[in-house]
Amino acid sequence: MLEVEIMVAGEAAVTRAVPAPITAKNQSPIVAQDHAVTIGVPTASVSRQSIEANHRVFKGYQMEATAVSTQAFAGQKPGTSGLRKKVKTFQQPHYLENFVQAIFDTQATLRGGTLVVGGDGRFYNREAIQTILRLAAANGVARVLVGQGGILSTPAVSCIIRKYATQGGIVLSASHNPGGPDEDFGIKFNVASGGPASESVTDAIYQRTTEIDQYLTLASDPIDLDQIGDSQLGEMRVSVIDPVADYAGLMESLFDFDAIRDLFKSGSFRMCFDAMHAVTGPYAKEILENQLGAAPGTVINGVPLEDFGGGHPDPNLVHAHEIVELTQGAEGLDFAAASDGDGDRNMILGRDFFVTPSDSLAVLAANAEVAPGYKAGIAGVARSMPTSQAADRVAEALGIGCYETPTGWKFFGNLLDAGRITLCGEESFGTGSAHVREKDGLWAVLFWLNLLAARGRTGRQSVATIVRDHWGRFGRNYYTRHDFEAIDSAAAEGLMHHLRLLLADLPGRQLGDYKVAYADDFSYTDPVDGSVSDHQGIRIGFEDGSRIVMRLSGTGTSGATLRLYIERFEPDPERHDQDVQIALQPLILIAQELAQIETRTGRAEPDVIT
Repeated sequence: MLEVEIMVAGEAAVTRAVPAPITAKNQSPIVAQDHAVTIGVPTASVSRQSIEANHRVFKGYQMEATAVSTQAFAGQKPGTSGLRKKVKTFQQPHYLENFVQAIFDTQATLRGGTLVVGGDGRFYNREAIQTILRLAAANGVARVLVGQGGILSTPAVSCIIRKYATQGGIVLSASHNPGGPDEDFGIKFNVASGGPASESVTDAIYQRTTEIDQYLTLASDPIDLDQIGDSQLGEMRVSVIDPVADYAGLMESLFDFDAIRDLFKSGSFRMCFDAMHAVTGPYAKEILENQLGAAPGTVINGVPLEDFGGGHPDPNLVHAHEIVELTQGAEGLDFAAASDGDGDRNMILGRDFFVTPSDSLAVLAANAEVAPGYKAGIAGVARSMPTSQAADRVAEALGIGCYETPTGWKFFGNLLDAGRITLCGEESFGTGSAHVREKDGLWAVLFWLNLLAARGRTGRQSVATIVRDHWGRFGRNYYTRHDFEAIDSAAAEGLMHHLRLLLADLPGRQLGDYKVAYADDFSYTDPVDGSVSDHQGIRIGFEDGSRIVMRLSGTGTSGATLRLYIERFEPDPERHDQDVQIALQPLILIAQELAQIETRTGRAEPDVIT
């Protein structure tokens, strides 16, 4: 035992006995230094006074936590999915450490608790994990679960947090953004439910980053992230775990693996999954090929690479063109899918057929009972505001609740925790359910495979047939998204301000063939906790159910991305086969003129059309 002198602000010093630290495996003890170091004890309060009042000074400790002086960085405010910046920004001295320390300073339960850490394998992932481990040990975390090789998909992090009842997790990813030394990196904190931190939590973390003047770390050799097993970092236990096993087990509990195996055994079903050299490769290979019996090579681009093979790990028709081409023509594949950098997004394709994410959510909601995990039905469904209203019509037919939330998966968390919804989704290729608290790309792929297998028992049905049958029952929501990327931020803000000035006078106006029913800057009141989120995007709704939506994305790292969403409902099955862009052209022109897009941004055409 060591005797430690503890000095607390405003109190007399006391001496307490504490266990001697355990040194890391294959590592010599660090010689004790005869000086005091400040140990930060995280507290629920984020005020500077309360944090300073809870600091301790430890003396004579063998593996000492070192207090490193720092200065606050401007702009460490988490966006829709955490803090995302260029790699070179994160590589600045103290930059990552400041943000991580802000997490520990504001999340009291992490001290003495268990933390999950992992990322999508992009450039700087391993270095960032070593930094986080050193800070975690210095801040009193008892145990960290880290994926082998530093790899954990975002839904797997959520799965592990929930399965092992940990106090939270740190996810290292910039999702669908490119990776590499000159590209993007990101970090976000997930809470004990497994979901992204709420705005109240991220606001507290951000506030702490604006006033931080020191962080705590340990001097240590790097932890071996490639060897499964336990090691010690100071008094903290580091457990390197199989990144796939727990997640694969959860998927098997939700879906009819036997039926999907039979689908692959039939010999007449061909598919491809593009992991885009991102995190889902090991998960897809284990589940699809090893467990379900898909043909070897079904998973392509399956090895995670730091730069995603030079590609853009965004599963859409532009960046995942390789599998789009594989589904085209008479010899095209029956089914294809792709996921993104951190494994939480998905794209679903049939032969010569693209399933919009909005339609995918609606189809899965209408057919949820085919999967064992959802055979009792679903409690409700939620969608982000820009997502089409296709799921609303399913919810109405099923007599269940339907909720419209701001963009950002964190807004589904309270609804899931309260049992109000079972399925949820976003137009940005994100779909998920109550099984975890993140969107889940491979989960959506397995759900579609389960649906195809179930429909195959009564006569083989294609992806296109399933979706067209759905339209015949519920009507079709023609839908598109136009992205104007990396535009000048001031110009983008000016465009949104211009639209807000128009809102009050729009209701009742006739714009071409469309009469405006409502126009607003979307505000959301959480029905569970009453929290309010304002300024979540411009909505212009028409009397026939059509909509124009515009918002600025919170996931980019350079300039601003303007997203324009257009939707038109068509109930007549005879009119369900129009080209999407042609069907929506009148509304597209109305939106461009209202927003003065070309005049204000200099862009005549979008960079990406989905």
